[in-house]
This record gives sequence, structure tokens and C-alpha cells, in this order.
Amino acid sequence: MTDAFPSIHRHQFARVAAATPLASVGDVAANVAATVAMAGEAHDRGVDLVVFPELNLTSYAIDDLHLQSAQQRASEAAVLAVAEQTAGLAPLLLVGAALVRNGRLYNTAVALHRGRILGVVPKTFLPNYREYYEKRWFASGLGLHGLTIRLGDADVPFGTDLLFAADDLPGFVVHAEICEDYWAPTPPSTAGALAGATICCNLSASNIVIGKGRERMLLAAAQSARTSSAYVYSAAGPGESTTDVAWDGQGFVYECGDLMVESKRFVQAPELAVVDVDLERIVQERLRNGTFNDSAAAAGHPETRVRRIGFAHQPSLTDIGLERPIRRFPFVPNDPARRDEDCYEAFNIQVEALSKRLAATKSKTLVIGVSGGLDSTHALIVAAKAMDRLGRPRADILGFTMPSFATGDATKGNAWALMRALGCTADEIDIRPAARQMLADMGHPFANGEAVYDVTFENVQAGLRTDYLFRLANQRGGIVLGTGDLSELALGWCTYGVGDQMSHYAVNSGVPKTLIQFLIRWCIRTGQYDDATNGVLSTILGQEISPELVPAGADGTMQSTESMIGPYPLNDFFAHYVVRHGLAPSKVAFLAWHAWRDAASGHWPADFPAEARTAYDLPTIKHWLERFVVRFFQLSQFKRSAIPNGPKVSGGGALSPRGDWRAPSDGTAAVWLDELRRNVP
Repeated sequence: MTDAFPSIHRHQFARVAAATPLASVGDVAANVAATVAMAGEAHDRGVDLVVFPELNLTSYAIDDLHLQSAQQRASEAAVLAVAEQTAGLAPLLLVGAALVRNGRLYNTAVALHRGRILGVVPKTFLPNYREYYEKRWFASGLGLHGLTIRLGDADVPFGTDLLFAADDLPGFVVHAEICEDYWAPTPPSTAGALAGATICCNLSASNIVIGKGRERMLLAAAQSARTSSAYVYSAAGPGESTTDVAWDGQGFVYECGDLMVESKRFVQAPELAVVDVDLERIVQERLRNGTFNDSAAAAGHPETRVRRIGFAHQPSLTDIGLERPIRRFPFVPNDPARRDEDCYEAFNIQVEALSKRLAATKSKTLVIGVSGGLDSTHALIVAAKAMDRLGRPRADILGFTMPSFATGDATKGNAWALMRALGCTADEIDIRPAARQMLADMGHPFANGEAVYDVTFENVQAGLRTDYLFRLANQRGGIVLGTGDLSELALGWCTYGVGDQMSHYAVNSGVPKTLIQFLIRWCIRTGQYDDATNGVLSTILGQEISPELVPAGADGTMQSTESMIGPYPLNDFFAHYVVRHGLAPSKVAFLAWHAWRDAASGHWPADFPAEARTAYDLPTIKHWLERFVVRFFQLSQFKRSAIPNGPKVSGGGALSPRGDWRAPSDGTAAVWLDELRRNVP
């Protein structure tokens, strides 16, 4: 199985293309040549599906010429010619043609594959308002099911009840609708998706007016999101008649509401907008959303009323690359404006959640351990903003720094500087005497002067800190604010019980580590705090992530979290695809390999930190993914099953046992490890 690892088809991707050829004003021969040429280009690029514009074989804006018998015969001949001339090509083609059946002319999408005409789908909704007069020429396909049409010497399936499904590529199921169909309140693609189509396609001639490009994309984004599908759209471009309207040749692909690729517009050249869509993601999204099945039931289960036209696609199992944007930081948008919007929402979700908890508990104080590290820093600035929002003094925040055997002067100094800058009540408790006493009571070798820094040594310190915080909260009428983040919960990187796993309210529990870094940067950039605070925040962002529970080595090297559990950018990448999408480890490895395999791969903006430019080869990715799988599925669920309340922040998922994630505490990682080891070289 590992020989096929680099193949997109092994991982249930399909390469799709929105084709925008140069049109003509009724020159059928030219249109056939353009179609065949673009099909050939798509074949060479490994494309599985090509969607052409509406009536691309005949031209759209030829008005009453559609009713000329010579034009009608030329249209049928064009379909047969394209079928014959593409017999040696791999892609499934959806081409537009006007075809006569039973004394009516239909505006249709014709599905062709390796020379075979799979079926013909007539347009359902015919616009007949403003500049549109389609009912003058065409009949609607509404209600036409179970029929055939004669093309050449063969009868082929005809109707609006057709899906085209590959027999040898799971999830590759295609539905076709035409232009106005998806402007309708009830697009046929809705029923198509409920019947099982994962890729919905629109062959369009949509003329362009100001703002219409945005409207098309809005509709496709909404339709792909509602139906949990990929939506491929192709509009007619330059070359069509401009007697009264004009054309821009817009093509794009959306997947579950996300824009994947878009063509150029108003260009005098044919273009294929190509991207690999994730069929497994689509199926998994539907599995997770019970409303999808309920909608199918409410619609009378459309799958019982469709014809699945099967075909042997013969997908390639070789490495043809991956044509798909993959963010190295899936919790962090690349676009600066979108990132700012997400950071604004994430930060205010946390502030609002904590404000409500403070108001509900009527707590006099808010108690927090401030280490000078990333997580406690973020929790503290959220707490400060919550107090501001409630009109309460920041002095009601009781911040405690609790140095121990490995606490560095820099982090301790940052903790003090931050507490002072924010104006909270600050204090220090040295936990070393209590830790030594506990270790001595236990008979731990460290109490006798031996340099034994085992997990007991570490957890005595972590547990004491939390124990102090809870008792301080009892004493001073407060609640303990948890600082641990989503990444640590995923990995179980927290001390259970009276440790950093526990608090009265875990304000960071829905925020992954990589997003916390960007939230702090956003706070600095948008002036949420004064200059003194921003200076401390900038210094903290530059520190290496460390629990500081083990003294530095002889060479001064401090304890590194990421050297023990793996890089947080990789772990957050794994968590996103495992928790949010339920993908198999081999596919997660495949995506991570494409995102991280060299310093120039992946997608990130210039203002991302230096770690965004790190490269990880496949053995390294597999190494850390194995450890993630074991920690996530087998070793740490018991900690998540007992976590305190905390707000869900990211649409990428959360790990609360009362919300997004329910799993047995005594489970095993065997299934995931076996799948990873069998399928990743």
C-alpha cells in the first residue's frame, strides 16, 4: 500500500477544473476544437473532471439561431465529435449543448468519459426576465426522470435524475445543473447532493454586470457549505456575442464553503482553473452533520429517485503532485484581514466567556498563576480585558508567580513585568521549600541531593502550584483561572488532578498554541493595551516554550517542550485534521508532507514567524504523528474527560467531553497506529 502513498487518488482527492474556453458566435467547429484542446490539456495535467460553460459547443447568445434545424443538427454532431475525439482522454467532461428530444429543444449538460456519452441533463429553471428569453427557445427539464435520448446510434440516459459515479474512486459522484438552476430558491444541486453527489457542477453562460462576479461566488460558497460539497462553476467568456450583453469567463471551485481556486476574468485566452478537492472531507462532514440526513429525509430521500450512471474512471495511482492550498497553520488564516477578524472574534469570545463566569460566581477576585510563559500571559491579558468590560479594577486579579528549581530569571522577570504593566495585584510564592518537603516525605532521591529529574519531580512542582492557587482562591474569595490551551489538552501535556489540568474556569482550553501566538500579536498591533504591556508581550513571544520544571544542563540548555512532544505547529496541524475532519493518519501525514516538506512549500504570509519556514521530511512527520496518535487516542483522554468548563473558540474543533469530543478514557491507539504504519513509508 505504501507504494501509492504519494497519489492523490489513494487519499480520495479528485482533481477538478473549471474550463473557460474562448467562445464564438455559433461557430460549432471552432467550439469543438476548443473543447477538445482543453480536454487534452486537462488530461495532461491529471484532471479527473472538467466543467465547461453552458452551451459551449453551440454558443449561448445566438438567440433565434437555436431554432434553426441546421444549428440543431450541428449541435448533436458536435457532441458526437467531442466524444469521438476525447476517447483516449481520462477526464470526465461536462459540456454544454442544445439537443432536440420529442419535439422540444433542451439546454443540456452532456457527460462524456473516454468516448462514451454517459448521460444528458436538461436545464430545469429557464430565466425569462430582463435580458433573458430562454423560454422562447428551450423547454424545461423539470420532472423529466427515467428517460433516454437518441444520440447517433445509441440511446443514452436523459433527465434531471442523473448522477455520474466512478466505480473505482470512492466518493467521486458528480451532479450537473445549468446557470439559472443555482440562482433558484431550490437549486437542483441540493437534491443532487442529498442523493449522494459530492461534486456539484454548474455550466453557466451568465453574462457579466457590475457586482455579478461577487454574487456568483456568494451563491457557490453558500451552496457548497449547505450541501457539504465541492461546487465547480464555469461561465462563458470572451468570444460570445456582445450584441446587448458582455461576458467575463469566470471559473472557480468551492469546497464546503471555502474558495479553492479562481480563474482570471476578461482575458483573451482559454484557462483551466484546477484544484484537488477532498472527497473524504466532504463525506466525513456529512457523517458529522445529522441535519444533512434529516434534510434528505425531509426531501423524501432523493437517492431513491436518481439514476447513478457508473463509469470506470481508472484513476492514476502515481505521484501527480497536489494542486490544493494547504495552510501550515490551519487555525490561522493567511489573509491578514481575515486573520484580524478571526483574532478579534477569538479574543472577544474568551473575554465575554470569562466576564459571564465572573458575574455568575460573584467572585471577589480572580486568581491566576503567572509563569511568564505564553499561555499564562494570554490568560492574564484576557482577564484584564474582562475586568475592564465589567467595570472592575484590574487589582481584583491576583497574580502569583511561583518560582521553583528550574525557573529562569528571564521568565520570572517577564511575569513580574507583565503583572505590573497590567496593574493587577502581584505576589510571589517560592514553592521550593514545600516541594523539597514533599519529595523528602516520599523518599525521592532528589531530597538526598541526587539529580533525579523524573516525572514525579516535575509533577510535584506543577501540583503544588495549582494547590496553592486553589487555597488562595478559597482564602480570598476568588476563582482559579486555568491557563492550559487546546494543544496541551490534545497531547495530554498537563498534570492531572491538582495540577495545571484543573481550574475553576479554563479560558484557554478552546485555543490552540499556534493561535495564541497570533492573538497576542493581534493585541499588540491593535493597541488593546498600553506600550509598557506591549513591550513585555513582545519579549514573551520571543521565548522558547518550556515548562521550566527541570534545571538547565551543564551547557545552559533549558528544558524544551517541543523536543519532548514535537513541534506545536505540527501537532496543531495533526489535531485539526484528526479532531475536526476525522481523517486517517496516513492522509494527515500526506497533507502534512505536502505542507511542510520544504521551506518553500506550504502557504503562509510574509508576517508569519520564523517557524513557519521550517521544513519537515516524511520520516519526521511520521515520527511525531505516531506520538500524537498515541498521546491523543490512548494516553490522555482521561484528562480531557475531567476538564473544567471553558469556551469553545475555534471552528476547527474543541475537546470538551460536554461538547465536541466524547471518547473512552481507556481506549487504544492500535487502529490509528496500524493504519499509519501500513500506509506511510
